[in-house]
Amino acid sequence: MSKDVRQLPAKPGQMQINRIQGRLNLEIEKQTEIQGIGMGVLKNGTPFLNQRGLARLCGVENAHIGTISSQWSDPDQKPRIKAIKELLLSRGLSFENPHMELTVEGKPMFAYPDKVCLAILEYYAFEAGNNIQEDARKNFRILAGSALQEFIYTQVGYSPLGGIPTAWTYFHDRVSLTHHTVPLGYFSVFKEMADIMVTLIRAGAMIDDKFVPDISVGQHWASHWRDSGLELVHGPRMQYPHSYPPYFPQAASNPQPAYCYPDGALGEFRRWMRESYLVDRMPSYLESKARQGVLPPSFVNLALQALAPPTPTRRLS
Repeated sequence: MSKDVRQLPAKPGQMQINRIQGRLNLEIEKQTEIQGIGMGVLKNGTPFLNQRGLARLCGVENAHIGTISSQWSDPDQKPRIKAIKELLLSRGLSFENPHMELTVEGKPMFAYPDKVCLAILEYYAFEAGNNIQEDARKNFRILAGSALQEFIYTQVGYSPLGGIPTAWTYFHDRVSLTHHTVPLGYFSVFKEMADIMVTLIRAGAMIDDKFVPDISVGQHWASHWRDSGLELVHGPRMQYPHSYPPYFPQAASNPQPAYCYPDGALGEFRRWMRESYLVDRMPSYLESKARQGVLPPSFVNLALQALAPPTPTRRLS
């Protein structure tokens, strides 16, 4: 796989980052891996690449980036460390360390802020003498300025302006990818669940790659479809290409075959959702997500109350 980034996605907006590295909130907001380049955004909005991702972008071995970190504060500065620091100083930047040490799933990870990444990338693109890398030169031309920041923000699905809550962004991106993919005369479980997804988000759910309730609904509905012999009544179901946004891990196997069902079965699906799944399955699904830490325990009762069907009112005579 080529190490150069061929095309940048659309710009999501900009955000000012403090020029001098201070005390950072080291909790990760979002992260992903694109073309072998690990990247993410901290809670405070700082975009970063992991060590292997930065090495891949520069076209060098991972150990070379690690050596930059280990030699950063040596009293006798190596020429490349001096060159990288001078590139940073030319932009009014100074870093006590070139990386931040994070903990991901109990393991340490070195994360390099985007400003440091650009300086190291520029060094390998133009300043490294016999060690200049063509991959670094190609990528620097694409990612110079604020483009690396924008690239990371876009790939992980982060909104620096904070105008749209992340859960809505995830939901909107999924909806846009399923538009016009379901054949005429058929319905998809995901689209039919749109009102339930909206209700869950309003109740406080984080719709992301770890909370995808339409998968659970689709599996149980498929069992009901088979067990009840609904194909004999409504005709066969068929498959359509279903894709996830690029920052979802599931996107690695896009497009994925998903089932859609004849429109004639729509009434049965809605009745089954209302009388069976929401009553018998949804509570245990939400509780399992709470146990996994995906949802706060307090959310389960709020969500079930929000999804409960309204009490029928008596018509006055």
